[in-house]
Amino acid sequence: MADPLLATRALAKSFGGLVATDNLSLEVLPREVHAIIGPNGAGKTTLIAQLSGELKPDAGQVLFDGRDITSLPAWRRPHLGLTRSFQITSIFRDITVLQNVTLAVQAHAGHSFRFWRPASSDPDLLAPARQALRQVGLEERESVPAAALAHGEQRQLEIAMALATQPKLLLLDEPMAGMGPEESAKMVELLRQLKGRLTILLVEHDMDAVFAVADRISVLVYGRAIATDTPEVIRRNADVRQAYLGDESLAV
Repeated sequence: MADPLLATRALAKSFGGLVATDNLSLEVLPREVHAIIGPNGAGKTTLIAQLSGELKPDAGQVLFDGRDITSLPAWRRPHLGLTRSFQITSIFRDITVLQNVTLAVQAHAGHSFRFWRPASSDPDLLAPARQALRQVGLEERESVPAAALAHGEQRQLEIAMALATQPKLLLLDEPMAGMGPEESAKMVELLRQLKGRLTILLVEHDMDAVFAVADRISVLVYGRAIATDTPEVIRRNADVRQAYLGDESLAV
């Protein structure tokens, strides 16, 4: 088995008397889609926040690409290849689709801000921005204001912005949130297209989507991983079924 690209070692996080992450050790392998599922309050979003650097663990380690990044600030992690998308869409609504992605390319470059040369006309920025839009199927919408996009398209745009940073690992926090069936199906297809091209850690409540795209699934309950395995094995795991109180979405 390959060395993990991302790993946690005995990670712990509490808020007063509430234990959100409880001695959690996980491994995400290169180029896999690894899903994190669990009941409400299981600690999924808290985990993602610690991996992205938004929250500092109380104890334990976060390792990425062989490096201890536990104390690394959030703004530096994308430069190592660790990029997050959020539950709530975070785009610039008042500019075009292409301008959104171009700004993501420019921000990732860091040193390449060219105040005397508009980003919208810089081929070094436009080429990778358009490539990211092609990856998510928004290339024909590049001139549309982001505010005019449907909700599902806005989530696609957010992923395009993440892809424009050339991530090694993409943290997706509920990308299907608020979507209808048709939009969810498009997002599942997008994730299938990305599968095997980069590593994805996916937190998602839509069990149909999770079981359709995940290579492996970790199940969190009260901040602990009670199981990590393939979708087929997770479906049959008695502890997982009990944690979901017989949720039909996990039925064999």
